[in-house]
Amino acid sequence: ITEFCLTGTLAIAVFTAALGSLQYGYSLGVINAPQKVIEKHYGHSLGVWSERTTVLSENSTEDEELPEAGQHPAVVMYWSLSVAIFSIGGMLSSFLVGFVGDLKGRVKGMLMINFLAVVAGLLMGLCKMWKPHIMVISGRAVMGFYCGLTSGLVPMYIGEIAPKAYRGALGTLHQLAIVTGILISQVIGLDFILGNDGMWPLLLGLSGAPAVLQTILLPLCPESPRYLYIVLGKEQEARNSLYRLRGPYDATADVEEMRREKEEADKEARISILSLIRSSVYRQQLIVALMMHFSQQFSGINAIFYYSTSIFARAGVGQPVYATIGMGAINTVFTMVSNDYSWMSYVSMSAIFLFVSFFEIGPGPIPWFIVAELFSQGPRPAAIALAGCCNWTSNFIIGMTFPYIQGLLDVYVFILFAGLLLCFTVFTYLRVPETKGKTFEEIAAVFQKGKKKLAEAPKDHAELEQLKTSTDA
Repeated sequence: ITEFCLTGTLAIAVFTAALGSLQYGYSLGVINAPQKVIEKHYGHSLGVWSERTTVLSENSTEDEELPEAGQHPAVVMYWSLSVAIFSIGGMLSSFLVGFVGDLKGRVKGMLMINFLAVVAGLLMGLCKMWKPHIMVISGRAVMGFYCGLTSGLVPMYIGEIAPKAYRGALGTLHQLAIVTGILISQVIGLDFILGNDGMWPLLLGLSGAPAVLQTILLPLCPESPRYLYIVLGKEQEARNSLYRLRGPYDATADVEEMRREKEEADKEARISILSLIRSSVYRQQLIVALMMHFSQQFSGINAIFYYSTSIFARAGVGQPVYATIGMGAINTVFTMVSNDYSWMSYVSMSAIFLFVSFFEIGPGPIPWFIVAELFSQGPRPAAIALAGCCNWTSNFIIGMTFPYIQGLLDVYVFILFAGLLLCFTVFTYLRVPETKGKTFEEIAAVFQKGKKKLAEAPKDHAELEQLKTSTDA
């Protein structure tokens, strides 16, 4: 038999892995809707927001202006840190994806790190037992560390178990699960569900729930055949895994493909992160890869995911939480396929919906794909680690600074992001090559074409050979 079908085992394996991406998306979006409720609890804990002020605020008319907890500098700082610490955790763990994936395998790697997600969920879910701002920030940091690992392990595992004919379709499930998680967090974050004074710790604590389900299902999932063959050299176990995933079929072609890939990997030694940064051979590719990730984050997309409720409120939208849910719904659909005038609030909503839609068509998924296409097997792990760190670092900068930038620019805040996007668009047009249908050698030739002096070629060749024989970790 030479053909195979989508088996139940493959479906379970992909679904189970995607639970990690769902949890990542949930953690991205969950902090948004209950912002004002959590800020009041931060204010209470910090001693800058009294019960009397809360009662007065609830009983006041629309014409009365009372200070909100979120306007206090200490609350602003701790709230910004609650949002941004998530990215610090991801930034630190992004360097460990390859190590964790190769340590015990993709499946056991995902199983091991679920402990972090459960701990993070408990810290946030039980935050009222101590100081809420400290507990939430701690939980968000641990969850970010988990998500930095899972955002690398999930697409790695799905990409390695997916049949070639379905690789593209199954590969999009990682991004689809992320935006589905964002949407779920926004819906159950409504004040009449869990985004209220009594239930918000449960809302945050549920961030760890997908990890519990994933832990139950992971033992049913076969290990990646590519890991078994290319990393461990176990051909028969790799065949058995293929049969479990794809049913009875002739696996000769797939095993031969893995054999060639292993031979290529054995020929080209891994290049360290430091060597890659110093190398002039890969400098142009590295600049392009990092700029693509900068463009993803400095587009302002995560400012919307983190702060859309307050953005819509400033734009004059009457029910900003529902507008946020609408944004999440638009986000999910597109993954699968001057306040002086009242009508400006609808213009604001439409603009943000369109922005999210176009983001999911291009800047969202492409930076992750293009890094692997720009680099061969040797420098690829180091390039992916650098790109991941760059992405999470930029995410942190946006999460931490946006409230202050918004306070400075008010309703004109996205003009700044528009200017940055214009610069990134020009850079992409001038410097990013088309990679579709091209081999690594053809892509590398595009970058080398820009060098004017032919005398540099021998120097680059010598440096490349030195890098290939390097034993740096």
